[in-house]
Amino acid sequence: MSITVNIYYTGKNGNAKKFAEEMKSSGVVDSIRAEDGNLRYEYFMPIDDPETILLVDSWKDQKSIDVHHATPMMDQITKLREKYDLHMKVERFVSDDSMPESDQKFLRK
Repeated sequence: MSITVNIYYTGKNGNAKKFAEEMKSSGVVDSIRAEDGNLRYEYFMPIDDPETILLVDSWKDQKSIDVHHATPMMDQITKLREKYDLHMKVERFVSDDSMPESDQKFLRK
């Protein structure tokens, strides 16, 4: 079982994109990806909303997320969110590690 959190960062005047770029250029993204239990940490931009950036953040388990949230890095992330005046919408998913055969037939690999 893994946990994936989708975070939609929304701002104005391109601030969401600037936030993601600074997260990357400052090394925070690489540090998070190197944390024990991190499975994925990637930013995406919705094609129809240039003021929003989607973060797909996946972890091995809740303990890994809790350890991540207790790091000093979270203060740095919070300061960047405030710097760019971003608002957030969050979705959380727990994997069941299965894919029914009826769904698999629609996948092209």
